[in-house]
Amino acid sequence: MRVLSLAAAFALTLALGSTHTAAQAPILIKFSHVVAPDTPKGKGAEKFKELAEKYTAGKVKVEVYPNSQLYKDKEEVEALQLGAVQMLAPSAAKFGPLGVKEFEAFDLPYLFRDRDALRKITEGPVGKLLMQKLDSKGILGLAFWDNGFKIMSANKPLISPDDVLGLKMRIQSSKVLEAQMKALGSVPQVMAFAEVYQALQTGVVDGTENPPSNMYTQKMHEVQKYATITNHGYLGYAVIVNKKFWEGLPPDIRTALDKAMAEATEYANRISQKENDEALEAMKKSGKTEFHTPTDKEMQAWIAAMKPVYKEMEARIGKELLESIYAATGTAMN
Repeated sequence: MRVLSLAAAFALTLALGSTHTAAQAPILIKFSHVVAPDTPKGKGAEKFKELAEKYTAGKVKVEVYPNSQLYKDKEEVEALQLGAVQMLAPSAAKFGPLGVKEFEAFDLPYLFRDRDALRKITEGPVGKLLMQKLDSKGILGLAFWDNGFKIMSANKPLISPDDVLGLKMRIQSSKVLEAQMKALGSVPQVMAFAEVYQALQTGVVDGTENPPSNMYTQKMHEVQKYATITNHGYLGYAVIVNKKFWEGLPPDIRTALDKAMAEATEYANRISQKENDEALEAMKKSGKTEFHTPTDKEMQAWIAAMKPVYKEMEARIGKELLESIYAATGTAMN
C-alpha cells in the first residue's frame, strides 16, 4: 500500500486547508494524487469532490491536483504529521517512516490471490486494526482505495523469474519491494512515478511493475516491448486525515464528508478492476507491447521465487499481523 502504496502503494493526496466559518468562505480541500486524472484513484478523487460539495451544500470546496502537483511523495505524510489541516491518501509504504511499518504488508508479493481475499482485510478487523495504529501519530484512517494488481514489464520477455535476473527494475520506495526485486535477482531502482516513462524510454531502467491502468495512462506500453500478467503485487491507498482537524469539524460537515468518502470509496474500488481490464485490452490492441499470461506452472515459479521475502520481512512487518492476514484470507506464504 502506498502513501497512497493501501505497496506499496495507496501516492494519492488529499489536503484540507482553511478555517471554516459558516457565513464566510467554505472549507477548502486540496486533493492531490500522483497519477493521471483518468486512473481509478484519480476518478475517485473527482467523485469525492463532487459528493463533498453536494452533501455540504457548498460549505466545502474541493480542488483536485493530479500528478503530484501539490506535494512530492515524502512531503505528504510529513505535512500531515506536523498538524497541517489536510487529508492524505497515502500508500502503505510511506507509513514506515512514521513508525507504522505494519502497512508495508500490503507490498508483499502474492499476499492477496484475488480481490475477495483483499476485501477480507481492507473491510475486516485487520484493516480496522491497521487504521487504529495511526491514531497515536495524530492521523485518522478513513478508507482503503484500490489501484489494482501489478504486472511486470521490460524490454525482454519475462516468462520466468530467471528472465528478470540483472535487470534494473523501477520500484516505489519500499523495503519490501526492494527485497522482492532482489529475490528475483534484479537491481531495484527507486524512482518517482512521474519520472518512469522517460527512464524507460532512455534505458535508465529496464522495466517496472504497475497495474495496467497506470501503465496505460502513463504510456509506458509505448516504451516497454513485453509484459507478463503476474498479478504479483497489490497497489492500494489508505485515505487518511489529520485527526485533530477531522474530529473538530462541525458535526453536520463531518457527517456529510464521511458519507462522501464512503460513496467515493465504493465508486473508486468498483471501477478499479474495470479500468485495469480496459487498459490491458487497449494496450494489447495497440500492438506496442506483447503480453504473456503465465501458465499454472509458470505462476508457481514466480510465487516460489518471491517467497523468501516473507521470512526476510517478517520481523519488520510483524509475525502476528501476517498470521492474522493468513487466517483471514486462507493464504500463507510462510
